[in-house]
Amino acid sequence: MSARVFIDGHAGTTGLQIHQRLAGRSDIELVEIEAAERKSPTARRAALRSADVAILCLPDDAAREAVELIGDAPTRVLDASTAHRTAEGWVFGLPELDPEHRARVATATRVANTGCYPVTFILGLRPLLAGGLVRADAAVSVHALSGYTGGGKALTERWEDRERGLLEMVYEAPYALDRRHKHIPEMVRYSGLGHDPHFLPSVGPFACGMRVQVSIAASGLARGVGAEAIHEALAARYADEPFVRVHPLGVPADADESTFDPRGCNGTNRIELRVIGNPSGHVLLMGILDNLGKGASGNAVQCLNLMLGLAETAGLEA
Repeated sequence: MSARVFIDGHAGTTGLQIHQRLAGRSDIELVEIEAAERKSPTARRAALRSADVAILCLPDDAAREAVELIGDAPTRVLDASTAHRTAEGWVFGLPELDPEHRARVATATRVANTGCYPVTFILGLRPLLAGGLVRADAAVSVHALSGYTGGGKALTERWEDRERGLLEMVYEAPYALDRRHKHIPEMVRYSGLGHDPHFLPSVGPFACGMRVQVSIAASGLARGVGAEAIHEALAARYADEPFVRVHPLGVPADADESTFDPRGCNGTNRIELRVIGNPSGHVLLMGILDNLGKGASGNAVQCLNLMLGLAETAGLEA
């Protein structure tokens, strides 16, 4: 018997990708409502309450409203918004968070899907902080570059507006440099860092793809720890993970301008991690992923598979 899944907000960027990943599966039945009824509280409430799992691809306030509409129904929730990522009673939707976390996702009634930027930050730093290789008060900065679909439908329309000419840009566009980015709370809470990192996000003239560079100052490393020890720790931690690949230490000998292409994992649910040392003792953690794959829709499908007791990789093999 197939599980009933309702995607609330499936016309948006993340929801559309999830819908496409699930539409052809025989083990899932997608609950649909007519386009004209999508904003009807009555129709939405009926669909939300009739599903085994509701996936919320909505702005934060609308996601909170959807949870209220579900009320006391047995529907389990997978929320792709920022609304519940650090909320009590919600399980953070990043299965690789620690070795026991899959079981928490699998049994949870409320799961908050991870944000795209935090995936590299959390998977890179969490094992290092927990293992004492990096100090909790370490000076950490993050330079992150995303495709414009990471900003949702409105930003996508802005970048694809021919009159603006943004796709003709030959450089990235930084943003939110003077404020606390909405991803910071989950980055701090689930990495274990004792303070906010200096987060520098930017958007590039490409639809999908992401490169996140986490710089750890030498002063933030435990005594005697360098890039080699950090690489060994991450390689051991993720050795058996189907969607996490840790590259060999350092920059490849044949590296060129395309080696660190942020689009390198597009169309997959994979994240590729690198550890690169610096002669001054600083260490760079780099992650490349699809901002709509492991950074959003793909990761949501991974969590959904766990919640439904299905193979974790189902629909994500490509």
